[in-house]
Amino acid sequence: MKDNKSIQPQAEPHIVKSHDIHIDADYAEWIADIKSRYRSAQVKAAVKVNAEKLLFNWELGRDLVQKKAEERWGAGVVEQVSLDLKREFPNSDGFSTSNLWFMKKWYLFYTKAGAREKLQQVVRELQLSVNQGVQKLQQPVREILRHVSTSEKEIGIAFPQLFALVPWGHHVEIMTKCKSIDEALFYVGRTIEQGLSRNALTNCIKANLYEHQGKIVNNFTDHLPELQSKLVQEVLKENYDFGFATVEHEIYDEAELEQALTENVTALLLEMGIGFAFIGKQKELVVGGRSRKIDLLFYHIRLRCYVVCELKAKPFEPEFAGKLNYYVNAVDELLKTDDDNPTIGLLVCSDMDKIDVQWSFKGISTPMGVATYNNIQIKDALPSQEQLAERVRLLQKELRETKRLMSRVDNTENSKS
Repeated sequence: MKDNKSIQPQAEPHIVKSHDIHIDADYAEWIADIKSRYRSAQVKAAVKVNAEKLLFNWELGRDLVQKKAEERWGAGVVEQVSLDLKREFPNSDGFSTSNLWFMKKWYLFYTKAGAREKLQQVVRELQLSVNQGVQKLQQPVREILRHVSTSEKEIGIAFPQLFALVPWGHHVEIMTKCKSIDEALFYVGRTIEQGLSRNALTNCIKANLYEHQGKIVNNFTDHLPELQSKLVQEVLKENYDFGFATVEHEIYDEAELEQALTENVTALLLEMGIGFAFIGKQKELVVGGRSRKIDLLFYHIRLRCYVVCELKAKPFEPEFAGKLNYYVNAVDELLKTDDDNPTIGLLVCSDMDKIDVQWSFKGISTPMGVATYNNIQIKDALPSQEQLAERVRLLQKELRETKRLMSRVDNTENSKS
């Protein structure tokens, strides 16, 4: 039997560094494989931990509901469970009283009367919609999802496996802000598909993306493949909130609107949605010696296509569709590559009539949509520093007059007494 010491040669104390080796293609391939396996192990561990914690939360929420814990053991039972768990597992997070209440609310939200069939139906639809994204996950993650289930003795609704792909904080945000299972599962699906951070999810909910998404007036179904059409309609909104932009006067033109929007590109991209990359404004096209300019040009990473955006600080007019059609065709001819999907046209105007838009689309084969915007801030409507100072001066004067009057009333009453 060999002594273990013979496995490693004896050496003087030294700092470990690269030396006395010959790095070739086989070594590089082996190291790349090791790194890939380790990353796979990291992903597997992270998803497994999240999945098991969420399963625990679901089942604890189920227990609190099915055992009718408060009726059986008293109104303070949730607080007592919290104390018992924290005492037993002092180094574990997630056992606060508020978190336990969230677990109960989470289970109740998806299992309230009449909701069981709806949950199963919508989860099936959600499974289909994100199936492509789940298939792209590494094999260990898919294996974990297939085996995430509750115990055989469970009575109640089983833990939906796809929930394991969404962090607990996201679930809390969704169930406390959403009014229906449909709305909640919309945001669950969006989180899975796009890997939304919690801040991004919160912004989507605040913007009421569920109500606005997929309702833009368009011709996508006529001129795009079914899957691409569905994705485009999910990405574009029927109305954009430009509350971050300020113009000088109540009456403004497209140039002022464009300037106001692009002064804060970060806010503009947040409002446009996940996946938009800003290419530029007033992108110049020269055709036949004539110069024309596209208001805003984007590229959408998920859709893999350019998005031509035209701004109109007025209600929709039929001729707007023709101009947008021209720009979309120009981008297809001059910028689009074989790897890109067909360019999308997006017209954003102050108002529109849907029939007007639909008639304008007839005879146009390029994919386009028309949306509206609101909440532009008017600088003139805001008081200047001088006006604010004057208002403060007047208020101070009124306060002094009021104090003098009150003082006279007090003196009069004192003299009478």
